[in-house]
Amino acid sequence: MKLGFVGLGKMGLSMVENLLEHGHQVVAYDLFADIVRAAAEKGAVPVSGLEEMVAMLDAPRLVWLMVPSGDPVDKTLSSLLPLVERGDVLIDGGNSNFRDTLRRQRELDQKGISYMDVGTSGGLEGARNGACMMIGGDRNEFTTLEPLFRDLCVPGGYGYMGECGMGHFAKMVHNGIEYGMMQAIGEGFDLLQNSGFSYDHEEVARVWSHGSVIRGWLMELVAEAFHKDGGLGYLSGEIADSGEGKWTIQTALDNGVSIPVIAGALFRRYRSRSHDNFSDKVVAALRHEFGGHGYTEKTEKK
Repeated sequence: MKLGFVGLGKMGLSMVENLLEHGHQVVAYDLFADIVRAAAEKGAVPVSGLEEMVAMLDAPRLVWLMVPSGDPVDKTLSSLLPLVERGDVLIDGGNSNFRDTLRRQRELDQKGISYMDVGTSGGLEGARNGACMMIGGDRNEFTTLEPLFRDLCVPGGYGYMGECGMGHFAKMVHNGIEYGMMQAIGEGFDLLQNSGFSYDHEEVARVWSHGSVIRGWLMELVAEAFHKDGGLGYLSGEIADSGEGKWTIQTALDNGVSIPVIAGALFRRYRSRSHDNFSDKVVAALRHEFGGHGYTEKTEKK
């Protein structure tokens, strides 16, 4: 397939590489010219603007957005709307709030533009070698684009969730679950750290990654983090968040659903900004390992 791709950040550039390796034609655009050049070196067609990108696509056009949620998505869509036509398809593969997705879909429907929301998971490794995707939008469009999703994902790692908004809603809940899982891992290693015994955290994580009930990718990633530094001394315990946990809790409140584990994990992140302990360091390290998220470096108190 031939598609335009907007947004070549941490996830976007790796996804473009993945698409190119599967034989797709990618017309790539980003606000930063050096990243566009990097995509061109991988085989993408570089462009300096959205108008040039759209002009290179054949109708019905397909444009994939991989830009930060909120205002950047709205601004990109506003710039694209005068350029695209009825029957074209726009995909938002970022972590947009599902409420924003529903609003955008209503606006695009009036112009005959198909809008699909694709919740994308798997971190940097997944973007490059096979992601997990939760897809919402028109069922017929999904069927048409399924070869594209199949190429971007690990076997069995994509699915049609339903109407527009359901992809991003599923990804929001996924990220809320992720908050709780990481918090539990962090608290477990905090208890080991303060047990009075001298544990090798990397070795514990390695063992737990093989055959235990709590094995999984997060446990493998925490083992990698401990391999760098068994005490995680290179970072502070301050944990950032990108909004999905808050959206999940707000939605649970709106629907009268009890999610105390996810809520507690979010509030722990808020607390981490004024208190520092080992569990917070573990969660901060995990976010960095799977998503390349920044962390606050440890500084010596004067």
